[in-house]
Amino acid sequence: MLPSLFISHGSPMLALQPGASGPALAHLASTLRKPKAIVLVSAHWETPDLRVSSAAHPATWHDFGGFPSPLYQLQYPAPGEPQLARTLVDLLAQAGLQAQLNDKRPLDHGAWVPLRLMYPQADIPVVQVSLPSQQGPLLQRRIGKALASLRAEGILLIGSGSITHNLGALDRSASPEHIEPWAQAFRDWMVEKLAQHDHASLNDYRRQAPYAVRSHPSEEHLLPLFFAAAAGEQFALEHSGFTYGALGMDIYSFT
Repeated sequence: MLPSLFISHGSPMLALQPGASGPALAHLASTLRKPKAIVLVSAHWETPDLRVSSAAHPATWHDFGGFPSPLYQLQYPAPGEPQLARTLVDLLAQAGLQAQLNDKRPLDHGAWVPLRLMYPQADIPVVQVSLPSQQGPLLQRRIGKALASLRAEGILLIGSGSITHNLGALDRSASPEHIEPWAQAFRDWMVEKLAQHDHASLNDYRRQAPYAVRSHPSEEHLLPLFFAAAAGEQFALEHSGFTYGALGMDIYSFT
């Protein structure tokens, strides 16, 4: 059975400058049975309600600005899988969650940047589930539980965000060894609670975790973690690190 994963996808420049995360993602993929398909929740598809991408051939969306031109030349032509998208809608409906199909949605960089490092052949179908970010961790837990059975069918579930994400606090000149203490404290609290399966504290992280609001001024980059954690059980830290002093690059698996 495949695990569910939480991936900190970092800056779009990860696609050109993979640093330590690129080899970690490639190694992790090499240890897994090749998925039949990938179902992914990205921090970059925020919606008011729940939607599922159903395009047969989703485009690669360069949903960012101000980066070097070679980044905009990169493509990730992975197919979609409309039938799987319909299955997701049915599974969500069985859990009391109504979702709509969207046959126009392209792959945003929260999807294609890490997947390009994991599965560069782009030959595995990808379906995205949107992120109703205003509905908090509990909805993501419900979605993860509703889709968890897909793991036994050879489908890889991924939440793509960042364990810390405060773009205004980043230091672009920081060395890889430099980590802001507040970012480290938040990340360490999250790892501790995940290892303890302390779901109550995690659901209430905004009040309980140290520097929660400083680490996540808005929630969208942390919420995919709750999707991944609810789709699995046993927590494992696959990779840990920071870039720019405060952008957490952790990767977790849940088996």
